[in-house]
Amino acid sequence: MLKLIKTLFPKKQPREAYSAEQLRIAFKGRYHAFKLLLNANNRALDVMAEMEKALKGTWPFGMNFVRSRCTRVSTDVFQIVKNLNDLTPGKYNALLNKFKEIQTKINPFIRPRSLSPEGPLVMLLRDVDRGMADQVGSKLANLGEIRKQIHVNVPRGFAITAWAYEHFMQSNSLQEEIDRRIQAADVGELDRLYALSASIQQLIIGSPVPEDLSTAIMEQFQLLEKEEGRRITVAMRSSALGEDLPGTSFAGQYRSELNVSGEHLLQAYKEIVASKYSLTAMSYRLNRGIRDEDVAMCVGCLRMVNAVSGGVMYSRNPVNIRDDAVLINAIWGLPKSIVDGSATPDLFLISRGDPMVIRQKQIAVKDQKFVCYPDEGVCRLDMTGEESQKPSLTDEQAIELARLAVMAEDYYRTPQDMEWAIAEDGSVVLLQCRPLQQVHKEQEEEKEEGTKAAGTVVMSGGVTASPGVASGPVFMVKKDVDALQFPQGGVLVADQSLPRWATLLNRAAAVVTERGSITGHLANVAREFGVPALFGVKDVTDVLKNGQTVTVDAEGLRIYEGRVDELLKREEAPRNLMEGSPVHEALQAAAQLIIPLNLLDPDAPTFKPDKCETFHDITRFCHEKAVHEMFQFGKEHQFPERSSKQLLVDIPMQWWVLNLDDGFREEVEGKYVKLENIVSLPMLAIWEGIAAKPWAGPPPVDGKGLMSVMFEATRNTALVPGVRSNYGDRNYFMISKNYCSLNSRLGFHFSTIETLVSERASENYISFQFKGGAADFERRYRRVVFIREILEQYDFRTDIREDNVIARIEDQEMDYMKARLQILGFLTIHTRQLDMIMSNPASLNRYWSKITKDIQELFQVRQNLSL
Repeated sequence: MLKLIKTLFPKKQPREAYSAEQLRIAFKGRYHAFKLLLNANNRALDVMAEMEKALKGTWPFGMNFVRSRCTRVSTDVFQIVKNLNDLTPGKYNALLNKFKEIQTKINPFIRPRSLSPEGPLVMLLRDVDRGMADQVGSKLANLGEIRKQIHVNVPRGFAITAWAYEHFMQSNSLQEEIDRRIQAADVGELDRLYALSASIQQLIIGSPVPEDLSTAIMEQFQLLEKEEGRRITVAMRSSALGEDLPGTSFAGQYRSELNVSGEHLLQAYKEIVASKYSLTAMSYRLNRGIRDEDVAMCVGCLRMVNAVSGGVMYSRNPVNIRDDAVLINAIWGLPKSIVDGSATPDLFLISRGDPMVIRQKQIAVKDQKFVCYPDEGVCRLDMTGEESQKPSLTDEQAIELARLAVMAEDYYRTPQDMEWAIAEDGSVVLLQCRPLQQVHKEQEEEKEEGTKAAGTVVMSGGVTASPGVASGPVFMVKKDVDALQFPQGGVLVADQSLPRWATLLNRAAAVVTERGSITGHLANVAREFGVPALFGVKDVTDVLKNGQTVTVDAEGLRIYEGRVDELLKREEAPRNLMEGSPVHEALQAAAQLIIPLNLLDPDAPTFKPDKCETFHDITRFCHEKAVHEMFQFGKEHQFPERSSKQLLVDIPMQWWVLNLDDGFREEVEGKYVKLENIVSLPMLAIWEGIAAKPWAGPPPVDGKGLMSVMFEATRNTALVPGVRSNYGDRNYFMISKNYCSLNSRLGFHFSTIETLVSERASENYISFQFKGGAADFERRYRRVVFIREILEQYDFRTDIREDNVIARIEDQEMDYMKARLQILGFLTIHTRQLDMIMSNPASLNRYWSKITKDIQELFQVRQNLSL
């Protein structure tokens, strides 16, 4: 019989001890999953914010940025889904399928392009036309086209194709290694980009050319020599894929090798391929949003023209779309010193018409020229005396060149940028032809050309290489190392307008040089970037000083001391150089599946997994459900009173505390815990509100109130000092250092607070519910409206369901959250039994004034303590 009784009535202590331990384990597991989810959510939102900022064009980025951010946000969102399923096993499995669906849609926008289709390794230039730009690059395609269609004299030669480039890169496994190095580097820092560029170029130059490719190149070179009937040298010119993208010029970004012999053909080829990763080229692609994989480096091998004179011509004025004059820059010898900006050339402006007329001619003093060595290579010769001051073109040659420019423009139906040479026999040879990038600036009626602004002019003269006005501190650039120290917003001042200074244009406010011309590579890129540039300003490096603030008026050909706001206010805001580029479009397309938020209302019937259309929707859904699941912890788990500690305080109510994790300062023996041993941040904040002011007892009840309230409720003495009742016992805290769940029953009034408060704002939340009462429904309803109006003053989001008010705050700083918990603690005590006076306006107003005043005083005390 004794055994039977023991079986039917087992001791409860061991079961309760076990359930308390289980409760701790359950809390730790859920809390851990919740924190991991919030951490992943924060990371995902940070990446989304970074992507949004990038789309605004605030800084340049490449496909490595696009791929890495898409991969990172994908990883974070997957972790969010996983952690939600850990928090609520099996409840939201449908989210994983939705995640996979969105990821599949993103993949095409970030997948590297497929290799160029297999084709010939080399192609004769005479067989090339502009329809073959994807095989030989736009430069060579245009040269072949213009040779065929308008019968212009171009050098004989052949193209080393895009497939040859792919074959070279594949045979040495170069692309994989290059991608790895780019991904590991911080390309936003110029010094690191410089080191990356050098390492990649060395890698390419040190790799062997595949045997079949070297054989094809040498065989074509030998055929070219046979056609010429003599030993020849060639000019090897870059012709990369992607150079024909709208709004891009690629001027001076890649290498060309002049007067190359057959013995060094393969080495020159590798050096030109390696120039795809030169500092200027990598910086240009980064700033213009051009994908690395879109640039296959084709190379033209063209018979070398030992030019008597050479230069560059534009079929129209690049800085004034209303000026249709042909602009020609010419110099003695090879045109190299014009395109690289190391010399100031002769200028010829030729008006269209029949006959054409030379409108303007400026003959510069040309102190040097580049010529071919007899065997190989080029050298610079100093020029003195009469030859340096003679025109490098006759008037007849200038007119012939202008006619050629107009013919090319008429054929292509767009202005042209052309490089040319005068051969030893006097014939005109076209070396390059590409679309001209013109500047389209709004003309201001009140602004007349040459009008001088108020301000001190420190220098004047030169030519407008790129229009505009800008101000900033002068920074002299003489050596490559100077570029590493160039400040954001500086005015770049240099002796020569060298192409390598193009790497600084994304930081430069303006550019001023002593030498250079409107047709040089740096001028081209400055116009693309919208950076004012003034070239050919004599003695500018001697007159201006480092750190001196100046205003550069490129159109007015003047440099002013200090800032001239009269000029600067006319300038347009800089445009987003990335917009419309392949990289920008890839990010934009992927971002449409990542950033938009469609799930806005958690209470809407559409707030469910199958309505998630973006990664942001998934993060929103998971965050909402994760917080909801944490809110439910205190409700779903019964409080084991015997395993908890009673709080030892002077307030005449019983409060029980269960330490779930690290809510106590030290382990507590016995059944009581003192307040000073509590380290739970949210519990202590709640307690400050509870203990802030003593409760004055139930409000006086009028006759109408009395009729609506049960007798035992209206005279409830459970919470009056010295009186014990079961109603006063049921106030339970479950705590950890950052977590608190309070379930409080005071009379017929029930309230719960569930909160997480830490130094990480994104983890913080408060959930509060208050319901019940002894009066009729109307009075109970008025009380929750009363509480809601107070809470909304302190930024709680609230909802009322019958006689239940629900309030919530999340994602706020720790001190902010602690202050709101004080309010909830205060209201938990001081709003009980107010339902009895809710039909009495005078009493209601009095209590409203008192409670709001007390809360304001509580806030003031907290602010003073924080100070």
